[in-house]
Amino acid sequence: MQQQGLSSLLLPLLLFVLIFYFLIIRPQRRRQKQHEQMLASVNRGDQVVTIGGFFGTVKDVKDDSFILEIADGVRVRILKSAISARRSPAPASEPKEKEA
Repeated sequence: MQQQGLSSLLLPLLLFVLIFYFLIIRPQRRRQKQHEQMLASVNRGDQVVTIGGFFGTVKDVKDDSFILEIADGVRVRILKSAISARRSPAPASEPKEKEA
């Protein structure tokens, strides 16, 4: 009788652990791996966005940080982990035609 009570508690617990793994842990690991790959691929000249929302261009790559130019002549040093995304370069603006 004791064995049946233990197995009836173990099955829902195991089910809960599996659901927790597939809905929370696995997707988080995938996002973390993608973020690490993105950070490893950032090079000089790339445009990035920081966690704080600053847009900048990578001017130099250090071991644990980047030197970003966030405005003309304004350079800041930030940790690599503070980069949230790499942006594609903005398309060159084409001259707009004036309508007569």
